[in-house]
Amino acid sequence: MIVAEQKPLAEIAESIKDAKKVLVVGCGGCVTVCLSGGQKEVDILATSLRILRKKDGKPIDTATETLERQCDKEYVDKLAEKVQAAECVVSLACGVGVQYLAERYPDKVIIPAQNTKFIGGTTEHGIWEERCALCGECILARTGGICPIIRCSKSILNGPCGGSQGGKCEVNPDTPCAWTLIYEQLKRQGREAALGEIFPVKDWSKSRDGGPRKYVREDVLL
Repeated sequence: MIVAEQKPLAEIAESIKDAKKVLVVGCGGCVTVCLSGGQKEVDILATSLRILRKKDGKPIDTATETLERQCDKEYVDKLAEKVQAAECVVSLACGVGVQYLAERYPDKVIIPAQNTKFIGGTTEHGIWEERCALCGECILARTGGICPIIRCSKSILNGPCGGSQGGKCEVNPDTPCAWTLIYEQLKRQGREAALGEIFPVKDWSKSRDGGPRKYVREDVLL
């Protein structure tokens, strides 16, 4: 899932300092799972903004809504009436959701209330960790389901680098060495021989290169 972190209240408040009617919009997808942009966070943010503005002597009206997903035009369209009534919109979605709102409602100022962090998952309650670099060329089948691109501090394809100590990364001793994890996983599966297969130079053109990437499923096009 996409992991995001809510911006400081003061930063959000500064972004809407001239508005009197604000729509705060959450997203029921990833940011709800990582507890930063669901209905609960929408209500808390709207209340906090109202209190802050009242203390400053500049009261504000807020409306709220949480869409199933902000990265889907079908749901974004449903906001039309509320967006029309607002002076600006504060989005608690990831950067994709913010851009979808901005494209659908180009006459309105759309304010991001989150910093989108990375693609990851929950390791403990309240802790999320990056797991995917979105590199466009997945090699997890050959590495026991452990990604060296994102979990190795040096993104080494043919590791280990030789600097790890006790299974920990030399760059950050709190980080397990990805290639130690890969070795242990392949050994557990009786596949250690796979470590002898050399990965060719990575084709980074499939990653973040040359502008936004697009993925098309011809079989579901309308």
